[in-house]
Amino acid sequence: MLLRNVFRGNIFWVSLFVVVWWCGCVQVSAQPSSPQTSDGLQVLVTYHSLSGHTAEMARNVQKGAESIPGTTVLLKTVGQVTADELFGSDAVIVGSPVYWSNMSGEVKSFFDRWQFEFGVFPEWKMRDKVGAAFATGGQVSSGKEVTMLTILAAMLGNKMIVVSDGGAFGASATTEGDSPGINDVERTNAWALGKRVAEVAGMIKRGQSFPGQP
Repeated sequence: MLLRNVFRGNIFWVSLFVVVWWCGCVQVSAQPSSPQTSDGLQVLVTYHSLSGHTAEMARNVQKGAESIPGTTVLLKTVGQVTADELFGSDAVIVGSPVYWSNMSGEVKSFFDRWQFEFGVFPEWKMRDKVGAAFATGGQVSSGKEVTMLTILAAMLGNKMIVVSDGGAFGASATTEGDSPGINDVERTNAWALGKRVAEVAGMIKRGQSFPGQP
């Protein structure tokens, strides 16, 4: 009789455990799954280059941006960029060689495409995105600052937030004369520009929306 009572008692506790465990599983499985959120940042680095110098600067800008965790960088020439890539990026860094103290025609055409091909206006689709510039020129004083300012002016005209690093207006390199090609200092400046753009874009994306924005 004693053994029978012990057996029955054990059956009771085992059954109770199974019921409690099963109810717990049902409760967990019934809970709606949390939506997947992504804090990832996308930075577009785009440029025009014939000699390869601006392309080299662009690769160092890319490395700087990628040094910030969670950042994905699209590296493309200005002619390759699509509307989805432009509008889907949190930041855009544009590089150009200096042609007669100004941005190259290819880079200017890229900005023209923002409206005439991509339709950036009247919704101001680039508003509050981060923008920056870099440039390469043959001589020490060949218009690099003017070139970067014209790039930044196009961004400001689209209500973007422009930043700089590696120089007052962005990163630049002198590629002829006593400083042929891209030297280590110029590579470091390009890297610093990419890093700062990703940092600022990340702060903006993690923060609250600006007044009047959803």
